[in-house]
Amino acid sequence: MSTLTPGGNVAVTGGQLRVAVHFSPGIDLDCSAFALDASGKVRGDDDMCFYGQPSILGGAVQLGANAAGKAQFDIDLQRLDPQVEKIALTATFHENKGCFDQLATLALSVTGGIDAQIPTRGMSESALILGELYRRQGNWKLRCVGQGFVGGLEPLARHFGVDIATPAPAPTPTPTPAPTASVSLSKVSLDKTRSSISLDKSPTGFGEIRVNLDWKRSPGAERAKGGLFGGLLGKRSTAVDLDLGCLFELRDGYKGVVQALGNSFGDLVFEPYIKLMGDDRTGSLAGGEWLHINGQKWSEIRRILIFAYIYEGAPDWKATDGVVTLHVPGQPDIEVRMNEEGGRHGMCAIALLENIDGAAKVSRRIDFHRGHKDLDRAYDWGMRWTAGSK
Repeated sequence: MSTLTPGGNVAVTGGQLRVAVHFSPGIDLDCSAFALDASGKVRGDDDMCFYGQPSILGGAVQLGANAAGKAQFDIDLQRLDPQVEKIALTATFHENKGCFDQLATLALSVTGGIDAQIPTRGMSESALILGELYRRQGNWKLRCVGQGFVGGLEPLARHFGVDIATPAPAPTPTPTPAPTASVSLSKVSLDKTRSSISLDKSPTGFGEIRVNLDWKRSPGAERAKGGLFGGLLGKRSTAVDLDLGCLFELRDGYKGVVQALGNSFGDLVFEPYIKLMGDDRTGSLAGGEWLHINGQKWSEIRRILIFAYIYEGAPDWKATDGVVTLHVPGQPDIEVRMNEEGGRHGMCAIALLENIDGAAKVSRRIDFHRGHKDLDRAYDWGMRWTAGSK
């Protein structure tokens, strides 16, 4: 029996799967499945399985009749086209009449004793990616996602590349011109209601992308020795030491990590085209820590996962009041606040940068992990890890 939470994944066995969505009875919930290619998009209308088209791809994906508090898909992985890299499983409130905070329970169950629990408390969204079946090195895996969308089915469908026709607005009288206001390019904040932004591709790349981690200081606080091991032994410090880093994957398959641990500071000119610009070990430097990305080499990069970890001193994530800001030349600053409860976990995945046909998609993550191995496993990086020190 495997039980997943958002970010977790597990291998699935067998070619024929039954996937059930379980939710609180009495809720008018529509469940759908989207067959996606390598770019994460549908190829056309025939890749959408929903109540109006319950069987797609020659019956490889089928939606059964809804029962009270349950929807069911039958998926034959062996019959899927080779171009189908992923099946996204979703749920939306019918006609956008509700939000997921209304549900007491929401879960997936999959053939083979796999469960995925999706927390819904406090969720204002009316559309949700529950999970996804995806190819990984010739095999199939299931990932619990739990990514929400405000606005119902339309923004969810657009996320998967579905073309939605919008009616032309009725002509309106030309208003008296108002004074022109300048468009603010100062900041875009990614949060639960707006979780991602795409930066259009440029023939010359994106210039030098600067990633900043800043957090609350504790002036005059004395540090205890021992780093992570010191924390385990009870040697607490009131000084805060957050470390910034990233996992990277290049187009040629080269993977690695840029961080202070192990002195893996990277390089801007040569691979991986990412460099950590020093390490603020005291939290006393104005501006915190900086990670630079050579945006002119964006075509060589597949994805980058920005993370932070508590090296010493911080009692919890909310106490750090941490914020990561991406500065991209000619673009608004992109801000992600680390304002979630992380429990005792010492590592936080903050933002995922993906190269999608040359554009840069930046997605807020804010999920917590015990360490590098768990982070790697959650995002399928597939690296081997050994202990390191600063």
